[in-house]
Amino acid sequence: MKEQVADIGLIGLAVMGQNLVLNMNDHGFKVAVFNRTVSKVDEFLAGPAKNTEVIGAQSLQDFFKVLKRPCKVMFMVKAGQPVDDLIDECLPFLSKGDIVIDGGNSHYPDTERRVKALAEKGILFVGTGISGGEEGARNGPSIMPGGNEQAWPLIKPIFQAISAKAEEDGLPCCDWVGSGGSGHYVKMVHNGIEYGDMQLICEAFQLLTSVTKCTYPELKTIFADWNKGQLHSYLIEITGAILAHKEKDGAFTIDKILDVAGQKGTGKWTGISALDLGLPVTLIGEAVFARCLSALKEERVKMSKIYAGPQIKFSGDKKKFIEDVRQALYASKIISYAQGFMLMRAAAKEFNWNLNYGSIALMWRAGCIIRSRFLNDIKKAYDKDPKLDNLLFDEFFKNEITNGEKSWRRVVATAIEEGIPVPCFSTALAFFDGYRTERLPANLLQAQRDFFGAHTYERVDQPRGQFFHTNWTGTGGSVTSSSYNV
Repeated sequence: MKEQVADIGLIGLAVMGQNLVLNMNDHGFKVAVFNRTVSKVDEFLAGPAKNTEVIGAQSLQDFFKVLKRPCKVMFMVKAGQPVDDLIDECLPFLSKGDIVIDGGNSHYPDTERRVKALAEKGILFVGTGISGGEEGARNGPSIMPGGNEQAWPLIKPIFQAISAKAEEDGLPCCDWVGSGGSGHYVKMVHNGIEYGDMQLICEAFQLLTSVTKCTYPELKTIFADWNKGQLHSYLIEITGAILAHKEKDGAFTIDKILDVAGQKGTGKWTGISALDLGLPVTLIGEAVFARCLSALKEERVKMSKIYAGPQIKFSGDKKKFIEDVRQALYASKIISYAQGFMLMRAAAKEFNWNLNYGSIALMWRAGCIIRSRFLNDIKKAYDKDPKLDNLLFDEFFKNEITNGEKSWRRVVATAIEEGIPVPCFSTALAFFDGYRTERLPANLLQAQRDFFGAHTYERVDQPRGQFFHTNWTGTGGSVTSSSYNV
């Protein structure tokens, strides 16, 4: 076995790892591979990697021998402790300046910790989000690398070569995200937005089947039409294909699938991060809870026999309602992305990351699950104002929301009247209404907190930052209490 001939090494030959290796090979990079279960290396070389330049190693020692210096090693293993264990196993073979890349769905705090720990040893750690599933890994994923920036010039040629390319301009859907765990954080938010997009489409599906009694062939046409306009996206496209698919017996496959949704945790992480940062990322949270609710199948069956709910008796214009649903879906989608970018902005401030939000939108235009035409509009918004507080302040999105607002309200109102759950449509509208309201009832909330716990409050007739307490059960007035700050 020749030494120092491989451009990059990859450890972890599950389907994602295999497809990334084949993608790299197709783009002219020589890749070394290793797997803890060594038989997988032989199977890969004899199967999918047959007649390629891929180099298989039977031990970590042999694996590192064939890597060019500085070593570039990519992990495609299960997130959590397995990543730390693999780092420990590789450390004896690593030298200063070598690069370790974690391409799994690691939680960003773990990546933050690993970047710092390995930097102390002179090793450059990169945590990179990869989206697009098995197909994306093979033919071009969206890649979101972050961590030790010194590594970027050395891995950039490989990552940008194998990434997806946007249809509009051919640009790679991969760029440097930022320091620490920012790459995995951006991927986490991507996944959270993905949860939201999927739930919104599901709510549109239920509205159209329950209210207007659309058939699956009708829905296929509807989603195909939607995919030609503002809602053009991968998820809208595949939804039409899903609803048209039939079993051998002629039944629609969608009717055979149990209505219990699974999840791997990244949506939950997004919601937890939003709570930690005090951000109202309500739509992603509701999308996660909708999956949790779906899992209560047996209880839902029991409840359906106790509470019948309203009888759906829609008598409106079917065509008009379908258009209203489209507008509501689009408006809610805007809110979801506005919340997601709002969260990334808060995280960047909290963790001292220098994130380029327009660049992030570009990275999501192809290869990933949430790829859509809509992302170009987000890029334009941040091109006009890189410090944009929220997408809803942008003139384009303001006009889009204004145009769809009446439809959006009609759809949510109809859903409530008909007893159809639309948690994401309704929470998006509630957020919008709250965000556009100058004075919320939080003044009463603050009074309640001060009444039972002397938590103090600020006043509209005094500068911000000064806190007051009232003796609510006595005869005294308000007293300044700037030492109380909660």
